[in-house]
Amino acid sequence: MKVKEVIIVEGKNDTLAVKRALDADTLETNGSEISEETLIRIELAWKRRGVIVFTDPDYPGTRIRQIISERLPSCKHAFLNKKRAISSNGKKVGIEHASIQDIQEAILSVREEFETPEVLIEWEDLIAAGLVVGNRAKERRKALGERLQMGYMNGKQLFKRLQMFQISKEEFRQALEEVLQEEEK
Repeated sequence: MKVKEVIIVEGKNDTLAVKRALDADTLETNGSEISEETLIRIELAWKRRGVIVFTDPDYPGTRIRQIISERLPSCKHAFLNKKRAISSNGKKVGIEHASIQDIQEAILSVREEFETPEVLIEWEDLIAAGLVVGNRAKERRKALGERLQMGYMNGKQLFKRLQMFQISKEEFRQALEEVLQEEEK
């Protein structure tokens, strides 16, 4: 599968994993302390070909995603479920541990960020759905993030990402319904 955009990853092992799964070019951030020089290269790639931010599903990966998003507010994002990014010994998390199929699915499910998003889902919708407060709020957000291909996030991050990626009320409702049905099992 050929990918037009440049895929932004954290390190060399992530690049190797992406190249095993896809015909794509990558840029490495070399960790969460992204240099100005690296940000300039990412910005150039974004202007010429577009970029897909594809970082590890952990705190440093989220931090890198946030730094790039602040600089390039309309870039694309691919998310990998944390369960699919765990090493065989169960001690490490990273894109380099994901299967070829999981990497391909994450890139096919890419989400585009919007600079001035329209509010489609209100904060009150999240409260009513038990996604902000309550005994199961964290588990519900996690399950919803997986279904919407947005990764895990806290309540405020969920609200922001729903706007940023322009998730429709219908898409939100359907994913939430699946989460609630799964809870009942």
